[in-house]
Amino acid sequence: FKVYTAGLYLGGKAATPEAVLAAPGAKRMHIVMLRDIDGNELGKLFTRGMQDNAPREEFSKSIAGTLRMSDIFSMRKKLLAGENFSVDWVPGIGTTVLVNGKPQGEPIKEPEFFSALIKIWLGKSPADAQLKDALLGKAPAVRDPFAN
Repeated sequence: FKVYTAGLYLGGKAATPEAVLAAPGAKRMHIVMLRDIDGNELGKLFTRGMQDNAPREEFSKSIAGTLRMSDIFSMRKKLLAGENFSVDWVPGIGTTVLVNGKPQGEPIKEPEFFSALIKIWLGKSPADAQLKDALLGKAPAVRDPFAN
């Protein structure tokens, strides 16, 4: 079952995770919840996704931001179906987390945080491989109805 839908916004097309991270300018990952989810559970899923996809050194530099993001979601208790959040990276400012369009505290300065976070969806072990392809603009694989 689907938990959320996601969109990746960049200044231009990027067909690989490396191109997304190297793209100049602001970047946004926008998530819309398709069902209710516990805020603590969402925070844990993000932390696990970051650990699974970011190199150890990058993840270690993003721990302060990861704890802040976990706090943001655990304070909300629940994200309801239809609610949304965005994670914005702006060069020179950092990463801002917005819930339902409202910024949640000060920007997270470490660039490693946004990089580790985006790898939840674009890393080597993405949360959803089909979503990774869609975020990178790849056409969905056509399933052969005659294949076993």
